[in-house]
Amino acid sequence: MVPFIALIGGFAALRLLGLAGVDMLDSWQPSLRGALALMLVVTGVPHFLPSWRRDFVAMIPAAFPQPALLVTITGVLELAGAAGLLLPPLAPYAAIGLALLMIAMFPANISAARRGLTLAGKPVTPLPARTALQVLFVAAAIAAAA
Repeated sequence: MVPFIALIGGFAALRLLGLAGVDMLDSWQPSLRGALALMLVVTGVPHFLPSWRRDFVAMIPAAFPQPALLVTITGVLELAGAAGLLLPPLAPYAAIGLALLMIAMFPANISAARRGLTLAGKPVTPLPARTALQVLFVAAAIAAAA
């Protein structure tokens, strides 16, 4: 739920700054890109925190090799994508790459929900809610690319 709050709250705060006169945020798309970048920092940094990292590694379905390496790669890609969203010439490419990354990572979320795993000691989001959130996150990334 924290990524959802970061995305929605970040978007609202950035749009308000745009409406208050911050020229670079005086449109929905830069605000969305900033909010999506915030969300990805919130989700990317825990890939490198030991207790969270163990939980992320456990989420990877057994069919995928080297789960710790996959967690590292996805964390780096999330953080790089967040940075790319903030650079206007790179933003559309970063957004499309992030949409594809989110789709590629979804099997880990399905696996975690089906196995009743936890993240930082809290149950993962149930699959129906997680699926709705994933659709929202991918849609936000696609909208940020437009």
